[in-house]
Amino acid sequence: MDQEVTRYIEKQRSPQKEMCKRLRKIILKTVPKTDEKLKMGVPWYSKYYIVGLKDSVNLGFSVTGLLKKDKDNFDGAGSFMRHLKFKELKDIDEKKIVRLLKLVDKKAKCGSCFK
Repeated sequence: MDQEVTRYIEKQRSPQKEMCKRLRKIILKTVPKTDEKLKMGVPWYSKYYIVGLKDSVNLGFSVTGLLKKDKDNFDGAGSFMRHLKFKELKDIDEKKIVRLLKLVDKKAKCGSCFK
C-alpha cells in the first residue's frame, strides 16, 4: 500500500476516514494488480479514485468506452469520469461496488485517466 495514500486517508475526519479505508480495501481486493498512488492530491487506482469531501466521499470511475446503459450506473454526467457518492459508511454497498469495479476494469479505457 502506498504511504502517501495512507497519509491522505488518515488525515480525513470521521466518517470520511472510515469510508475511504473501506473503499480502498474493496478496490485493492477486487482489482489487486491496480497501481495505487496519490495523484492530483487524491488516491488513484488506474481507472478509479477516492476523494474525501466536506460531507461525503466520492468513488470515481473512468467511463470512457462504456455503453450509455453502463454509464447510467454512476452519478454525474461526465464523458470521461463519473462517481458514486457516500455520506455514511452504511451507504457503501460492497456487492454493487465490486460489480462496477469489474465492469470498468474489463470495459473502460483509460485514455481519460490523468497520467
